[in-house]
Amino acid sequence: MSPPLDDANPQRPISSILFVMAMQAEALPLVEHLKLDQDDGSLFPAGLPWIRYHGRHEGLDVSVVVPGKCMVFGVDNVGTVPSALITYAAVQALHPDLIINMGTAGGFKGKGAKVADAYIATKAANHDRRIPIPIFDEYGIGENTTISTPNLVQTLQLKEGKLSTGNSLDMTPQDEQIIKSNDATIKDMEGAAVLYVAHLLSTPVILLKVITDIVDGDKPTAEEFLENLSNASLVLLQTSLQMLDFIKGKSLAEL
Repeated sequence: MSPPLDDANPQRPISSILFVMAMQAEALPLVEHLKLDQDDGSLFPAGLPWIRYHGRHEGLDVSVVVPGKCMVFGVDNVGTVPSALITYAAVQALHPDLIINMGTAGGFKGKGAKVADAYIATKAANHDRRIPIPIFDEYGIGENTTISTPNLVQTLQLKEGKLSTGNSLDMTPQDEQIIKSNDATIKDMEGAAVLYVAHLLSTPVILLKVITDIVDGDKPTAEEFLENLSNASLVLLQTSLQMLDFIKGKSLAEL
């Protein structure tokens, strides 16, 4: 693959895209639609549950990576640590032009979010790294900015909003306070970690999130998440295919 794009060379057409996803249920519709092949496992260290699917789509090199299943509990390896680790390893191995962190998220009706809405996150911060010491408190929040994609957002009629990331599906009162301070519209368990790694490695990132549950709504979060996961995964598929179609032949500057 070609060396990654950077701010000094924003005009070269994007040729390789890395999708970073947390859950197999979110990833498999895209993998199956694009007829991507599963790697033999040699890309990552032996014995890890991480999985890469890859192939070509209309001139683009496309890779999808997921952290796989927990070897103890058999569930998806969700959360910031697995996502950060696989993002780092995949970028080091593949040198993609662009990362798309794609997944489901909670949304706040008070900020206009509805179930099945597709969002592009403009910024991502943390809400569960509470370090009440001067400067460390700002480090804990760790807000970073994604690349600007005004043409993509307008063409696909996507919503935009800030993302707040934490390692719990539910929300404590302390979390809620920090999420409000972060001015977040959407809440997930991976985005800020992926963005942090991407900034370390100077790789552009788009954060695409589809709403499964309304955090400030009436239904229990876990119940609403499971109820809407299948439909949200379909929206993720449709939106990701539209994004690929829009991105092909374009440079970062044209997004």
